[in-house]
Order: sequence, then structure tokens, then C-alpha cells
Amino acid sequence: MKNFDWTSFTIRILVKTSLSDIYNAWTTGSEIEKWFLKDASFTNTNGAKIGKDEPIRKDYSYEWLWYLYEDKATGKITEANGSDFIQFTFEGECLVDVKLSVQKDYVLVELTQKNIPTDENSMRNIRLGCHNGWSFYLVNLKSIYEGGIDLRGKDPDFKPMLNT
Repeated sequence: MKNFDWTSFTIRILVKTSLSDIYNAWTTGSEIEKWFLKDASFTNTNGAKIGKDEPIRKDYSYEWLWYLYEDKATGKITEANGSDFIQFTFEGECLVDVKLSVQKDYVLVELTQKNIPTDENSMRNIRLGCHNGWSFYLVNLKSIYEGGIDLRGKDPDFKPMLNT
């Protein structure tokens, strides 16, 4: 594992839907809750919560909750260009880039998480853990937007599972 990059990773998936649908899937609370989160709250630059159907903008803050976990994620939207690129802080000072592009009848979703610290805890929980988490949630994004089936486990009696 000498040449393994512990500081970043990139994963990609093709989703057969429109670019605007996938952009909205990342940038409105109501849509991101369909495939990723139990609750997504966004706050504008004035500190006011925005509506679930209002798109996020650069410098907004977020507070996210998942099903079956008490941990709350907070961070900042560092870029949202309105069409094909979103960037936000995640797991402290890590950055997540989401690049979208049209490829034939698909939207290519390319997610890069970077600036991952190299201490033991970060290598295990952020580099390896987030890669696993994002892999599942991107498959769930595809499932929701191509077929409408939510693959997330939401029953606390069945945890941990691949889909929780």
C-alpha cells in the first residue's frame, strides 16, 4: 500500500436522467433527502433556514442527518454554479467536489473527496469509510432517479448492514 493515496479518492457513476434532475438532487433539501439523507437543512448567508425546495448557493451552510445514526454533519457549500458543479466541506476540512456531465443519454456523476488528513483515524474513518459510504449512496442516487427504489435501510432492528 506504499503508493495508496490516503488524501483523496474519486468515484463515478452514470445515471440515466437529465442534468438538471441530478443537479437538483444535490442542491435542494427535498431532493437530497430522497436518496442520501433523513434530513437536510440549509442556512443562507444571513443565517436563515431556506425552504426544502429552494436551491443552495455558495456560502450557505448545511446540517445533515442520516437514518439510523445520531451523528450530525455540518459544513459549508463552497461552490454551487447552478448547472454542473457543487463543492462542500465534509468531515471537517475535507472538500467534496461533485462534477456532472452529459455522456450520451446519461449524466456522469464524478465525486472527489480530498484534503483527507493522514492520521490513523482519518485514514480509516474518512478515507476508507467515506469511500464506502459514497459508493452506496451514489448507487442509491442511480436507483432513485432511474427506477424510484430507495435502497436505504431505515429499520433500527437491522443495523449495521450494507445499506445502513
